Amino acid sequence: MGAAGKVFTLAEVSEHHTPQDCWLVINGKVYDVTKFLEDHPGGDDVLLSATGKDATDDFEDVGHSSSARSMMDEYCVGEIDAKTIPTKVTYTPPKQPHYNPDKTSEFIIKLLQFLVPLAILGLAVGIRFYTKSA
Repeated sequence: MGAAGKVFTLAEVSEHHTPQDCWLVINGKVYDVTKFLEDHPGGDDVLLSATGKDATDDFEDVGHSSSARSMMDEYCVGEIDAKTIPTKVTYTPPKQPHYNPDKTSEFIIKLLQFLVPLAILGLAVGIRFYTKSA
């Protein structure tokens, strides 16, 4: 590590967000990847878009090789002060009704498809009996 024991805040790290000065936070460590921007297989835009935040999830989602992980040591400049990283907010979906409106309307349609012909048949039979008895 270049600056052994150096601790940075997220605000300090986020000041280094240009192609001439690019720092990242991955797994609690701060990396100066400025010299690696041109060599990064995913391009410099990927690294630049990860500045100013904890890029651990982005890094892990890609599935870097063990050789890529071992290269990181030469770019490490310190550690991040974990208190300066905002906590992640989990998404809570809005409460939904206990029924599915689509299923309810589907049930009503099927019920009507059964009852309407039955009502027509009953009406026809009723009219026939009425006309015979009159």
